[in-house]
Amino acid sequence: MADMPARLAEIVDEFAAAPRDLVLEMLLEYADVIPVLPEGAVEREGMEQVPECQTSFFLRAKVTPEGTVATIFDCPPEAPTTRAFAGILAEGLAGASPQQVLDVPDDLYQRMGLAQAISPLRIRGGTAILGRLKRQVQEQLG
Repeated sequence: MADMPARLAEIVDEFAAAPRDLVLEMLLEYADVIPVLPEGAVEREGMEQVPECQTSFFLRAKVTPEGTVATIFDCPPEAPTTRAFAGILAEGLAGASPQQVLDVPDDLYQRMGLAQAISPLRIRGGTAILGRLKRQVQEQLG
């Protein structure tokens, strides 16, 4: 957890400390964080599909000239849990350096205590989203 971006670490702590019966409710609040695809994002250009997700989910991580990682997600509103995973990453990784993104633990959602609140299939989808983001960042670093 040492180099996890501060905001992401806060989110993880909030979830880990929350009563089990509130976790799902808290999670779904993050579904609204994901903005609609920006104007000019033509047909998910340059975005990668995450087949592990049960819905059509696309993402792109871009290392900016300023040395931060910009994330773009495209996920249908009828998939609130998956949107929530993306929302947590979008908020938690905002302004993060490439190294901070790479240092996010792969068991992020387990650390948040989500394994008790949602199905293993959904956890797998969320973990795949994180894994693909990290891989895209790594590829851009060369």
